Amino acid sequence: MFRLVYMFFYLCGYLLYSLPSLAKAKKLHAENNAKNDEKIQVVPKKWAAGFLKHSGCTLEVSGLENIPDGPVLFVGNHEGDFDVPVLMAGIPKPFGFISKIEVKKIPIVAGWMEMMNCVFLDRSDRRAAIQSIRDGIKKLKNGHSVLIFPEGTRNRGKELGEFKAGSLRLAKDSKVPIVPFMIQGSADMFENNQNRIKPGTVKLVILPAISAEYYEEAGMEQVANQIKAAINEERDQHVKGA
Repeated sequence: MFRLVYMFFYLCGYLLYSLPSLAKAKKLHAENNAKNDEKIQVVPKKWAAGFLKHSGCTLEVSGLENIPDGPVLFVGNHEGDFDVPVLMAGIPKPFGFISKIEVKKIPIVAGWMEMMNCVFLDRSDRRAAIQSIRDGIKKLKNGHSVLIFPEGTRNRGKELGEFKAGSLRLAKDSKVPIVPFMIQGSADMFENNQNRIKPGTVKLVILPAISAEYYEEAGMEQVANQIKAAINEERDQHVKGA
């Protein structure tokens, strides 16, 4: 419980500390230049690395060589709340999340997410959800990378949910590479520990990218199934190697 309280104050303190940087980020973001993404995301990525360090998380990352240059759509499994700082700290390429609309209500956090080119998705409003997908496509076409969890919810490290082919429309309509990733161990640090933070090791594996030429020929439903199968295979290998 002490660690959870400590991390709460760490988060609040860092958000207040980041306010001057947020003001500068807004000026860079207004230029709508993808080249500014790295500068904008310096502070969020430092927060993510610090959050993992103070929570007792040991992050093991492999496969970074599989990330191509230019905008990409990151697609992977969603274990728990720790996935967000794990991905921000583990992936050097700047990107924005497809996030649930409720996060937009959190002060300062929502401001930083907008600067990171995150897209807020309201699944209860079909028309708004369609517009959010269009916004994500536009960001990819403008050179910004985007990350989505096609399961739509946390699996807590258990069996993967359905990988919805519709979520891959972001890549199809913008014709950017899809970069799958596998996360293992994040749920054990929080969700599977009665929502108390428990130090542990989280593995992040970046799998080979899927080109636009391939997924246009294979079809998105087949690609979604292949991504899920590849992530499951990677999870099995790490379980056996543990």
